[in-house]
Amino acid sequence: MSDNKDMKYEATPVYPHSVPQKAARRHAEKLTEDAVKNSSASAPNGDDPNEQYSLNDDRRVQVLSPGALVAKRFFRNRLAVTGMIILLLMFLFSFVGGIISPYKQDQKFYRIDQQVKDYAAVIHNEDLVYTVADAELFRGPVQAQTLLNIMRGNESFDYNDNTYDLEKVNDGLYVVRVGDKVVGLANRETVSASDAEGSFSFDFTMNALLAHANEEDSFEADGKTYEIGKDGVITAGGEEVGYVSEYIIRPVMSDVFLSRDFKTQLIDAVEAKDSEFNFKDENGETYEYVLSFDAAKNTWNVKQEKDTRVFDTYASPSKEHWLGTDRNGMDMLTRLMYGGRVSLIIGFIVVIIESVLGVILGGISGYFGGWIDNLIMRIVDIFYCIPSLPLIIILGAAMDAANLDSYTRMLYLMLILGFLGWPSIARMVRGQILSLREQEFMTATESCGISVPKRIFKHLVPNVIPQLIVIMTMGLGSTIITEATLSFLGLGVRFPFASWGNIINDVNDTFVLTNYWFIWIPAGVLLLATVLAFNIVGDGLRDAFDPKMKR
Repeated sequence: MSDNKDMKYEATPVYPHSVPQKAARRHAEKLTEDAVKNSSASAPNGDDPNEQYSLNDDRRVQVLSPGALVAKRFFRNRLAVTGMIILLLMFLFSFVGGIISPYKQDQKFYRIDQQVKDYAAVIHNEDLVYTVADAELFRGPVQAQTLLNIMRGNESFDYNDNTYDLEKVNDGLYVVRVGDKVVGLANRETVSASDAEGSFSFDFTMNALLAHANEEDSFEADGKTYEIGKDGVITAGGEEVGYVSEYIIRPVMSDVFLSRDFKTQLIDAVEAKDSEFNFKDENGETYEYVLSFDAAKNTWNVKQEKDTRVFDTYASPSKEHWLGTDRNGMDMLTRLMYGGRVSLIIGFIVVIIESVLGVILGGISGYFGGWIDNLIMRIVDIFYCIPSLPLIIILGAAMDAANLDSYTRMLYLMLILGFLGWPSIARMVRGQILSLREQEFMTATESCGISVPKRIFKHLVPNVIPQLIVIMTMGLGSTIITEATLSFLGLGVRFPFASWGNIINDVNDTFVLTNYWFIWIPAGVLLLATVLAFNIVGDGLRDAFDPKMKR
């Protein structure tokens, strides 16, 4: 009977304001209130029990994406975060520091230093020297015969079918003739020009020496008349053109001209046997000269003490140069900044080259298998057998022979290191793809008709990215070490570019190693910290991608 009533009730039409509908509405509201009361007992932390939840509520359970989950695991690793901070500081130091540094990487600094250098040599002519008029008739053997016959007191001698007459003017001057022709002089005194560009003919030299020996006050040569004083000074129209002296004074440097005043003052110091003298040049600058006598050579050596502008090499740390200067007078701190930039850039570019080649060849080998896999793996085996260091040494010698500039040499270095380092990445990618290509999602890609390149590089390779990132991160450290080693050996980055390796190259000198710590310790510390940080970050990424590695 109750069933009939229910059926009757369901058949009754319901209107918006009918009594049965109002009762149903009250019943629903009561159930809602009961539900709220029941939930209030379990409301956490005193939350409002009347608050209702929805799917858009912020307090619902959030599902992290794979990338966010890896990042969360990574940043929980304090050691990995420390390595990341060190790398960030190294990048700021290398790239930002080089920009804000007031110096350039190849800017040289100088200092004024007093140096003593060989300046001139003075010889007092106690023996005869020779002035040649005819080089054919008065050669070396004839000169030796001339001296021998002068010592014997002979007035002539025969040599090579020629008769040589010796005309003695005084003990310090002999005129050598063949017939009526003068072929040379044997003289103790010499004639020097007062002007840097002055030069005298043989006729001028002979007539000047004859006039001075005979105590004449003038002579003619080359169609002109010259006056000569008792002191040997030769003038023309009141202007000095040369002088006669028993001293031969020669500068050490061929481009240095010694003036008449300097030679006169120098001769006075030699005759007085002074150990030093001062001379003021035509520019008004006074220099100090030190004299020393070499008895073995019968020569006075003249050294000049002069304020010289030299490279400010191995200067100690100061306000201007916080880490001092290197052997080329360059600021060490700036060189370290630019050196870090070069080392990091080389490391990243080499790793990118290795990864591109390794992913392409490893992906193709792992996907296709068969003879393609065998071919690529045999190529990998060949590269493993190549002795890298001897090959790089040979290529470095070839680049030296080709006189390549530093920039081109650095590019070749990156290509060589990248081309030699891809096999390990290719083998890793191949192994991962071999295990992935048989899974269901690859069957789905084949069913959907996706092309082979997309299957490899869009569906397989992305699954290898975690392992690839770890290998690349840890490979950066080893690449930087390799570059530093090659630069230290002189096979890597060359001057004027700086790298941490060629900066440490200065310790080839034991004196620098033991006395100038600021040359090599900062570069070594930066290199150590950077490589260690890359390895720590690599370990952290490996643990973040695969947390089971810790168990």
